[in-house]
Amino acid sequence: MGYINHSLLIRIAVLGGALSLLPLPAHAKVLIDDDPSSTSLPLITAQLDVKETELSSGNHADSFPDMLAPVVMASAASPTFSAKSSRANGIALPPELTQMSQLPELSGQDESEEEVAPDTIPSTDETDPTDPAALDEEPADLDSDGAEQPSAVDSEEIVPATGQAESTSSDDLLDESNLPPTELLADPNPLTVPTLESEVLLQEGDEQTISLEEAIELAYFNNQDLQASLLELEQAEATLAEARAAFSPTVSTSADVTAQESDSQTIFGTTVGEDELDTTLNASVQVNYDLFTSGQRVASVRAAKEQVRLNELEVDRRREELRLQTTSLYYDLQESGEQIRINRSFEEEAQRNQRDNELRRQAGVGTRFDVLRADVQLANAQQALIQSQADQRIARRNLARLLNVPSTVNINATPVPAPDNWEDTYERWSLTLEDSILLAFQGRVELEQQLAQREISTQQARAARAAVRPQVSLFANYSWSDLLDDSSDNYSFGAQFNWLLVDGGAARARARQQEANADIAEERFSEQLDQIRFEVEQAYFTLRSNEENVRTARTAITQATTALELANLRLDAGVGTQLDVLTAQSELTEAEGNWVSAALGYNRALASLQRAVSNLRSTL
Repeated sequence: MGYINHSLLIRIAVLGGALSLLPLPAHAKVLIDDDPSSTSLPLITAQLDVKETELSSGNHADSFPDMLAPVVMASAASPTFSAKSSRANGIALPPELTQMSQLPELSGQDESEEEVAPDTIPSTDETDPTDPAALDEEPADLDSDGAEQPSAVDSEEIVPATGQAESTSSDDLLDESNLPPTELLADPNPLTVPTLESEVLLQEGDEQTISLEEAIELAYFNNQDLQASLLELEQAEATLAEARAAFSPTVSTSADVTAQESDSQTIFGTTVGEDELDTTLNASVQVNYDLFTSGQRVASVRAAKEQVRLNELEVDRRREELRLQTTSLYYDLQESGEQIRINRSFEEEAQRNQRDNELRRQAGVGTRFDVLRADVQLANAQQALIQSQADQRIARRNLARLLNVPSTVNINATPVPAPDNWEDTYERWSLTLEDSILLAFQGRVELEQQLAQREISTQQARAARAAVRPQVSLFANYSWSDLLDDSSDNYSFGAQFNWLLVDGGAARARARQQEANADIAEERFSEQLDQIRFEVEQAYFTLRSNEENVRTARTAITQATTALELANLRLDAGVGTQLDVLTAQSELTEAEGNWVSAALGYNRALASLQRAVSNLRSTL
């Protein structure tokens, strides 16, 4: 029986110390550590990285210019422009934001140039001072004499910031210090299914009134779609960590124990050998490191970083969509409550009218025809009241579905301000249509999402081309074997060079697929630009029309109230008819309904306009 040679542990430790001295490319350390302060790198690693960059890129002058991305605005009513970013990038844009000013052109290179496309394209994030990709950034715009052109700030032009919009998905998405009431929070287990009647029985008569702001915050905490987008962001971050792991060496180990029995043999009556059990122990350690990949790892990491950025923007977009949906459903609940109030008032007036007509008939001063008309009016009022109550229950449950509140909670909305207080309570939109459109072009994350998708496709195309370019890797191996107390060990190390010369055009075809995706992102950018402008114009025109309708409806309510009072006085004096009273009641009910529709329509249009022009920075 053999025994393990304890010198194995000492030799593995010595091998591990030697492997730690293997040179890593400078950009590998930057991408793994992500520490801008780490600027001291060995000279040999910097030289290796420069050689890798030269072999993979060929021409540094073909780098893409910095992308122009929409910027988050501080407020929907007060747009803020970043002068610092404009001066830093040396870009002077016209006041109008056009498609060409938002989307940089792809460099028009032919097929031969694509094979030597640079792998170190400056990303939209801040450039690390130790990243060799910083060497590929283009300088500021120069005029024909070589002098730097004046920036837009110096020429007093209003220029939007060209940096990426600040994502708030991890900063202010959920304010843990301002949690909603516990009874309104969703079940932390999404797989819970109610099985008892008491678990789904609504608390009738015990509605919990919440404001619009409370409803929006509750949606941020409970909504499943928003939670799913956060999980997708975590998934993208894990993918980025996986891509960065390619810059680290891989270490694998294996060991096996083999026991073999050898029997004695009898030759010419003589016994040769003995019955014994031979045990063999083998162990090995293998280390591999990809030293040079023709830019494939760099492109994969940058594509993963852009995917994280894309998911952050998607969280922002879903949050804004959730805010708009919550606001719209909340106003639907408010409108159904106001319709109940109007129809109940109409029913009470119809009951009084029916009672008065019956008394007049009994006194001999009325007719059966007047009584029948009053009965019909009362029946219609009751039907309208029942329908409005059903509409309120539906609107209440629809809002509860979006907020994902517990199944037994019955929520209610605050009442709509009275018409007399409208001028003091409603929020005004002070920007012109043109300013609103320009603000939307700067604040909407949908535009930046298309730019991020375009960059992802570009980096994936570079990674596909790298598959048919030179690959250099390092390896080291140490093995140890022990048999019958006779141990032996050996080690080996070296470098390996691989170059796939012919693959039938598969790598180039994959690259063309990703280039097509980049072109599609550009077209989507243009389409999204037109869609954003239409959304702004639609919300703006609706807002202005409802603002005028509100003023008209307020005047109509005052006039209809006065007309109903006069109709009742004329009927009591014997100079009016029952038809005048019925007509006046219907006109008052219609005027009040028009007022509610116009007031809440204005609020809906304002919420839609805030959503259309801003990204998480608008005020409700």
